[in-house]
Amino acid sequence: MFHQDQEIFNILLETVSEGVVIVDSEQILREVNAATETIFGYTKDELIGKPLNILIPSNYHHNHHNYFKKFIADGKRRKMTEAADIYGVKKDGTIFPIDIELNPFTSYNKSFVIALINDISKKKEVEKNLMLRTQALESAKSGIFITDALKPDNPIIYFNSSFQQLTGYLDEEILNHNFKFLLGADTKQEPINQLNEALQKGESCQTTIRNYRKDGSMFWNDLYIFPITNSRGLVSNFIGIQNDVTTKKIAEEERLHLATIFDESLNEIYVFDAQTLKFVNANYGAQKNIGYNIEELKTMTPLDITSNDTKANFRTTIQSLIQNDLEKIEFESVHKRKDGSEYPIEVHLQSSRLNENEVFVAIILDITERKNYTTNLENQVEERTKQLEKALNKEKELNELKTSFLSLVSHEFKTPLSAILTSCELLNKYQLEEHQDKRTKHIKTVVDKVHFLNNILNDFLSVEKLETGKVNYRFSQFKLSKIINEAVYDANMHLKEGQQISYPENIDDLSLYQDEKIIQLILSNLLYNAIKYSPEGTNIQLIVKQNNETTVLKVIDQGIGIPEKDQKHIFERYFRAENVLNTQGTGIGLNIVKNHLENLGGSICFETKEHIGSTFIITFPNTATL
Repeated sequence: MFHQDQEIFNILLETVSEGVVIVDSEQILREVNAATETIFGYTKDELIGKPLNILIPSNYHHNHHNYFKKFIADGKRRKMTEAADIYGVKKDGTIFPIDIELNPFTSYNKSFVIALINDISKKKEVEKNLMLRTQALESAKSGIFITDALKPDNPIIYFNSSFQQLTGYLDEEILNHNFKFLLGADTKQEPINQLNEALQKGESCQTTIRNYRKDGSMFWNDLYIFPITNSRGLVSNFIGIQNDVTTKKIAEEERLHLATIFDESLNEIYVFDAQTLKFVNANYGAQKNIGYNIEELKTMTPLDITSNDTKANFRTTIQSLIQNDLEKIEFESVHKRKDGSEYPIEVHLQSSRLNENEVFVAIILDITERKNYTTNLENQVEERTKQLEKALNKEKELNELKTSFLSLVSHEFKTPLSAILTSCELLNKYQLEEHQDKRTKHIKTVVDKVHFLNNILNDFLSVEKLETGKVNYRFSQFKLSKIINEAVYDANMHLKEGQQISYPENIDDLSLYQDEKIIQLILSNLLYNAIKYSPEGTNIQLIVKQNNETTVLKVIDQGIGIPEKDQKHIFERYFRAENVLNTQGTGIGLNIVKNHLENLGGSICFETKEHIGSTFIITFPNTATL
């Protein structure tokens, strides 16, 4: 076809990696190179002199003819794939995507077109795979994000729609930010240390943390982070998968709460299999009363702890519960303890399911006193008569104390609740940005009052534990300076204007083997009282002395003191001296302090003078003896 410089032309033609096709103005193939043969599967001899349509799928022939005539008339170079996808057809009939660049030229007054062709099948496949992966990520219910570990602060470079829906943030608030922005101000969570360590080491990590949406609402995030390494072995990215497990977390907490109620109930509670009757579980009250531990009970059935006289009716009773489809039945029986002693019981029995297995739940009441009531009644009449007057007087005293206590509790709760309500109402009014200081002030009021109410409730719970003997002291060796530092630090948060606490000297070498938390609670209570009942601008002195056996702590204030007539009642529960009735308080704190100290083998006393101040002195052994 082309005679001038044919050798050079052939060399250039075969050197080009793209398929090269030359057609004349009638769309007849005039020249092809080896790459074209490879792409389309034809030999050169099979193509030369054939119409161009041999390389084009039949459904494109008509459009291509019109397009070609227009292109020849226009005479400008262009790429066909700029407007739409282009396809070729191989000798074996395979249709595949191609990329074509058209270049018109004239030789010997004739028009030709040289087409540079690339098979882009693999490229399209890669694009399809990428598109499918992207669609998969976007359709995933889990929130997914990808970070750039090679950039400072490991910023987010991709996130799917589920991530955005879960968190509520805008694109610009997510991209190029570290994913820890979801922590808000809650950055002191224990799992954060585990997460940071994994990121630093380039390792995977799975943890559950508290995160916060843009609207401030908290959700529990089950977060899984794993690294991606590049060709050089460096961690280039981290992929994070997060799921909202708030509902699951709340359900778990409720389950644990119910489990605690089950275990701490003083009634006997048993769970046993409906088929084998083997015990599955029993609470602490049951184990304590019956005398068997849980391991022993799991090898036994209710028949093993039932007296011989009542065994015969037990299976009949259970069958009636099943056959009659009853929710619950009640009956009386007799239990036999491990030591052989027996006692009458009232049984509340109902069917249930545990892990798809049918079980029975039995709540047992010891009715020994009820059974003995009639027998003992006559013997008790005379004694009860003698005690009646004393009881009536005591009842009157208790009623007065109850009335006073209810009035006190009502006041102690009403005042902070009123402050919380007022602050919340005012917060609703301060909605503009310039009102932030006012909002912050009222939020602080709400938080402070909630803490106050929480402390009152904790005091009530402490009283209940002391009364029921459920306080479990945990002894350890610790530096005395540690609890003093913590107690003083906490107390400093409550100081009035101009108040200060004088820190004791030379205590760094003093140690104790005691219950650290209880000693700190006792000291904190005394410091809070000193702050509360002392005016502004006064000094509170803390003195520490220790010998080989005991430790003595003194808290000296310059407060209002205790009236002489009230001093003998100062450690009584709910009692409050007449000169502090207008000051917030429950009258529980000193009673709790005294009970704890006595349990630990210690004591408390005080010296006071009204309008001058008070000194509270606590003494306890250096080494616990419980």
